[in-house]
Amino acid sequence: MFGIVRPCSHRLGENLKTQWMAHLCGLCLALRGDHGQFARIVTNYDGLLISVLTEAQAERAGWRRRTAGPCPLRGMRTASVAQGEGARLAAAVSLVLASAKVRDHVADGDGLLARRPVALAARRVADGWGRAGERSGSAVGFDTALLVDAVDRQVGIEALAGPETPILTVTEPTETATAAAFAHTAVLAGRPGNAEPLAEVGRLFGRLAHLLDAVEDKEADAASGAWNPLTATGTSLGEARRLADDALRGIRLALREVEFTDGKLAHLLLAHELGRSVDRAFGTHPYGGEPPRLEKRGFWAGCAVAVGLCCTCKMCCADEFEGPWSRRRREGCCNCDGNCCDACECCECCECCDCGV
Repeated sequence: MFGIVRPCSHRLGENLKTQWMAHLCGLCLALRGDHGQFARIVTNYDGLLISVLTEAQAERAGWRRRTAGPCPLRGMRTASVAQGEGARLAAAVSLVLASAKVRDHVADGDGLLARRPVALAARRVADGWGRAGERSGSAVGFDTALLVDAVDRQVGIEALAGPETPILTVTEPTETATAAAFAHTAVLAGRPGNAEPLAEVGRLFGRLAHLLDAVEDKEADAASGAWNPLTATGTSLGEARRLADDALRGIRLALREVEFTDGKLAHLLLAHELGRSVDRAFGTHPYGGEPPRLEKRGFWAGCAVAVGLCCTCKMCCADEFEGPWSRRRREGCCNCDGNCCDACECCECCECCDCGV
């Protein structure tokens, strides 16, 4: 699992945790249902935000549910999961962006992808995901060409970026792609008036995702010689933090303009948990920041570690664990960061936090 919004289940509470899991499982099953078992590998925490936003705007929030069968990741329990156009849009976006990420790794020759046979196989997988995402997007009226164009422009922008290039020039394609996806949730929910503020939320979320990924990878990229947007443009961590904080404030303001039927989960994820993600990336997390960077594991070694983490339940139940490939510190998805009893830790922008979370 990957993504920047990884909420603590204790902070969510039982009701919101159930909703969050419904969207997470719904995205996973939408990928499986439309594109086969292997496609489930692109399930991610951030993609489910699209499903959350779609349902939060719908006239009857929570009605698009079905009961899914037992799953090992739920302890072989059944569950009520989200379905419908929101989950399918989330699946389409996840596939297209995962396709782009794989092609980027192939182009960079990362790890095993430096070997021609592996690179060819990975490219075929990426192409298949791209076509699958296009089909799913078309089924819900979303033109994934917007995402593909953004990805293609990203490659060219990075190739030309230098110390005089503003960092926001580098983040623009990601901002454009996420803005389009977030805005389309308003179309699916029958709330066209929400498209503009949600596009702003998506644009700033894309900026944050790009910045936080760059911050977290900065030292590892320097050690391996990989391209990093902060290093390439000469952007300091202080400037990156200022831009991240501005993006957070912008997201919280734009959310006030969105008409939700039941926006509690969307508000908690985008107004509260996103702030914690920024703190975590910049080392102000309550655990005290990241440990010294370690060399990333290879593909097969990472797979072996991932299996071990799953079998020992550390990904779910440990306070923290080492990422199988990146070796970054991760939090167990069922554990909290020490503040789980702060039932209403209001965001700094807010008179708006009468949300009770």
